[in-house]
Amino acid sequence: MLSAQAVRATELTLQAPGAPEKLTEQLTAASLVLAAARRDDAPTPQDLLAAARADYARMVGVLYGAGLYGGDVKISVDGREAAEIDPLSRIDRIERITITVLAGPKFTFSQASVTPLAPGTALPEGFAVGKTAEVGMIEAATTAGINGWREAGHAKADLESQTIYANHDIAMLAADIRLRPGPRLRFGDLLVTETGRVRPDRIREIAGLPTGEVYTPEEVREAADRLRRTGAFRSVALQEAEEIGPGNTLDIEAQVADERPRRIGVGAELSSLEGITLSGFWLHRNLFGGAERFRVEAELGGIGGESGGMDYSLSARLDRPATFTRDTGLFLGFSLAEQDEPDYRERSAQIGAGLTHLFSDELSGEAAIGYRYSEVDDDLGSRTLEHVLFPLRATWDTRDDPLNAKDGAFVDVHVTPFAGVNGSASGTRLYTDARGFLGFGENDRFVLAGRAQIGSVSGAAATEVPPAMLFYSGGAGTVRGQPYQSLSVDLGAGRSIGGRSFLALSGELRAEMRYGVSLVGFYDLGFVGADSWGSENGDWHSGAGLGLRYDTGIGPIRLDVATALDNKDSGGIEVYIGIGQAF
Repeated sequence: MLSAQAVRATELTLQAPGAPEKLTEQLTAASLVLAAARRDDAPTPQDLLAAARADYARMVGVLYGAGLYGGDVKISVDGREAAEIDPLSRIDRIERITITVLAGPKFTFSQASVTPLAPGTALPEGFAVGKTAEVGMIEAATTAGINGWREAGHAKADLESQTIYANHDIAMLAADIRLRPGPRLRFGDLLVTETGRVRPDRIREIAGLPTGEVYTPEEVREAADRLRRTGAFRSVALQEAEEIGPGNTLDIEAQVADERPRRIGVGAELSSLEGITLSGFWLHRNLFGGAERFRVEAELGGIGGESGGMDYSLSARLDRPATFTRDTGLFLGFSLAEQDEPDYRERSAQIGAGLTHLFSDELSGEAAIGYRYSEVDDDLGSRTLEHVLFPLRATWDTRDDPLNAKDGAFVDVHVTPFAGVNGSASGTRLYTDARGFLGFGENDRFVLAGRAQIGSVSGAAATEVPPAMLFYSGGAGTVRGQPYQSLSVDLGAGRSIGGRSFLALSGELRAEMRYGVSLVGFYDLGFVGADSWGSENGDWHSGAGLGLRYDTGIGPIRLDVATALDNKDSGGIEVYIGIGQAF
């Protein structure tokens, strides 16, 4: 056997005289022989010979990809052409392997045609007479032509013939691609080939395949996405039937694998002022066999904190996809909560039902009706409030990664008209959360992130609205560095209450360092006012600080250290630890 040290002594060389640097890099990256030099384990001489023989095709492939069809590839193994060496011969040692590539002239298209084309089909710009005849352009043009017919309903469109002629005397290449469109098809049935816990009839309803309509690949993709969004399936695959059905219809076969039906999760967050918050949930992904999603959540907050007493909450929600329409879902929910905050204590119960609708991949909406009962103790005394709520919500999300966005935007708008019951007042609550992200530098190493929160309560006085529907500022979700809910409306004599208007602005500069660690600098600004709109009858405060993020692959672990800038708390330090970015 040959020792690793001896194999490492083999001289491996690639030379491409006159070739541009980019082409040389591509040849180097494609070579299996040169890859052997980068391996941790030492290859045998037989391995090196096999790699050398395979490199002929790999080098030619790179040349064709660059439009070079007159090139010459020679691979020498100790002075002998690798192609002439018996691959089964026994070789004890290889001293030198030299790959020599003569690129030759660059070819251009003398003909570049794909016929027939579906109306509106755009071929790649590089596939045209006079352009460099890269083999990748021929492949891309063929694919574009076939996809054009498929988008027009011809699901079985395919390549009929391909004629490629290279004229080496004038370095030109003629490409004549002929397609076979096939008949225009309509969607047939969705066939569930493998059944699991979700009933086949519900799989068809959720997928929402438009049976009878003209076939498009986009409809198939959207049907698969609807099934995946339920969370009931570990994998989803929708495939076209091999044979065309009666009346030029095309059945689609669905192959799904069930996800585990139950899931349990826990979470924790630590703030130096608010203390520890513990949360947990239990989830069933397929409660009644129709991909119904049932989730129960519980949270305990304010443990060991200085922001009031302990907070408790328990909630449950049942979601049923594909109700009324394929993109509309039905939900039922209830919640019980007790909030012991610095300025108030509220016990509440709420129950409601509503509909969700997905308008596009980026835009979704929600409309509901609910009833809320609240018992309130604050600086104004004790009172009971009852309201019927009509919450509306719209969400627009173009972020590249919801847990750690580097590009895109997120806008979440809540409008909640409420009607008083048993003497309670009526009005409307508005809340908007808008976020934007801009990555720059190599691989988006730096990210500018901004957030604006706007809130208003109109039509009812602050005393006629549950405190949880009013606005406060200060703490991890608004202005870091300021004590939790420290900014409210001052009623005098040491009394305060939540505001009817609210504005919070946050900006961060995130810089990725090394080993998954990022450094963050941030500045937060908040306002709370007594009136529904305007900034005259209210107060501002701000905070700033530095943070660290450690990327775990499923989301960053967050550490923020902040200080207040403009009040009696200036100079104090607040520490926040959690999972995920601050926004």
